[in-house]
Amino acid sequence: MTSEKLQSIAFKWFEAFNNHNLEQLLSLYDDEAEHFSPKLKKLRPETQGLVTGKEALRNWWQDAFDRLPSLHYKVTSLTANTDRIFMEYVRTVDADEDMLVAEVLVVKENKIVASRVYHG
Repeated sequence: MTSEKLQSIAFKWFEAFNNHNLEQLLSLYDDEAEHFSPKLKKLRPETQGLVTGKEALRNWWQDAFDRLPSLHYKVTSLTANTDRIFMEYVRTVDADEDMLVAEVLVVKENKIVASRVYHG
């Protein structure tokens, strides 16, 4: 896959996330996609930070959108190769300190099959 196509997926991801459009966001993912996040590990320790499948993703992100209505990501850098894109962004939420975040999306056949979030 070209870096331009991967970047296009990333921009669609940011648009969906920032609009809190859960269905649009989920449409970018494979049905069995895996997602790891330190926030997930902290807020739902039973997951050990990892969820699998669209229903688990739906539950996680719907909870985030409900708890944090001002949640917004500002892209600072995108780096793509043939099957993954490394995204750096600033996470903003009213009344919280901004947080620097990095996230890797692994893409196969135009769908995100795995994502991993890094804080700091």
